[in-house]
Amino acid sequence: MTSIDAITLEVADLAAAERFYANAFGLGDRLRLRAAQEPATGFRGFTLSLTVSQPADVNVLFDAAVGAGATVLKPAAKSMWGYGGVVQAPDGTIWKIATSAKKDTGPATGQIDTIVLLLGATDVGASKQCYLDHGFTVAKSFGRMYVEFASAGSIKLALYRRRALAKDAGVSPEGTGSHRIAVSGAAEPFTDPDGFAWEVASLNSAGAR
Repeated sequence: MTSIDAITLEVADLAAAERFYANAFGLGDRLRLRAAQEPATGFRGFTLSLTVSQPADVNVLFDAAVGAGATVLKPAAKSMWGYGGVVQAPDGTIWKIATSAKKDTGPATGQIDTIVLLLGATDVGASKQCYLDHGFTVAKSFGRMYVEFASAGSIKLALYRRRALAKDAGVSPEGTGSHRIAVSGAAEPFTDPDGFAWEVASLNSAGAR
């Protein structure tokens, strides 16, 4: 089974990004950073979701992100699916922090259960086939709207229609330039139909942050 080893964000200000993520989420070697100056405007076509066990943990991480300099796109609130909110990091990456639980069952720990990389696909069916061809296994699939792949680790991959993903994040779907992200874990480098680049794990290991 192909799975994600780490996610690398390409940022304009490396030192600032390192400070933000250390103070906001503390994701360790699951999130890596590297300097890049490729232009990117508007929606970059992906979001990252942090799933936690209860609303209190959402609030802890949400407040930490805002305190570290994130912009609120959607305040943390209850929904039919649970409880969550959306912030945008200073480097432009959109983060959703959410839980399926609607009530707390204990004190907040701030523990992150799963990271979900949601890629906005122009054609979910074509992107799904690309990932199947590269060894991924489908865990859930809802037609040409949403696909979630099985994962052996704590980082999951899912595909969502680009416009629907932007709407869920609370931003306009328009965007140009670099995605400013690379994914580590492929057996060999490849680029999916929407331009998201996958790297072999060893290419990133020396630059982990």
